[in-house]
Amino acid sequence: MPAAKLLLVEDDPALSELLEYRFQNEGYEVRTTSDGDEALVLASEERPDLVILDWMIEGTSGIEVCRRLRRDKETAHVPIIMLTAREAEDDRIRGLDTGADDYLTKPFSPRELLARVAAVMRRIRPALAGETISVGDISLDPVAHRVERKGQTLQLGPTEYRLLKFFMESPGRVFNRSQLLDGVWGTGSDIELRTVDVHIRRLRKAIEREGAPDPIRTVRSAGYSLEPIN
Repeated sequence: MPAAKLLLVEDDPALSELLEYRFQNEGYEVRTTSDGDEALVLASEERPDLVILDWMIEGTSGIEVCRRLRRDKETAHVPIIMLTAREAEDDRIRGLDTGADDYLTKPFSPRELLARVAAVMRRIRPALAGETISVGDISLDPVAHRVERKGQTLQLGPTEYRLLKFFMESPGRVFNRSQLLDGVWGTGSDIELRTVDVHIRRLRKAIEREGAPDPIRTVRSAGYSLEPIN
């Protein structure tokens, strides 16, 4: 399997050099920059498998880089781990609301960051490699476009398939309607937000099995997530 590609955006030269060295030793292919504008260019030239993004960087801010990566259909699904010296709860929530998958406050242990990145890569690697993705009792083969639950083949429409695959690539993560719209239908789509609810209902019906809990969780005032059910 080819090395995972990381984009490291960090304006502290010493920290950037240390992290680059540590990740390369772990077998990652690392591209680095201290500038937000260059980060966007690098991400568009070669889509990374994961972005490690400092909040306070030169040029375009980290939070804006995160926002733009999420708006671009080519990078909308790329996991983002934000690094920041900001400790306030409001700042953490803002970072996560903007689309970051994880959040690490400085100072932090490089070992912890390595562990968090490894956890994310274990989750997304099957999808990157075209291998079967499994979440709880649901499995999805992205090559054959086949979905099974408890060994039984499910019949999903194309939109419900894309929606389920999007959920399965980030199990447990809560997505609001706008994020689902961008991730499944693409940015710039003229589909209305309530259409998301319609397809959620269709997906629920397609994957339901008698006696089995509903794996799609509705989070009041926040959105939806897919939870592992065994």
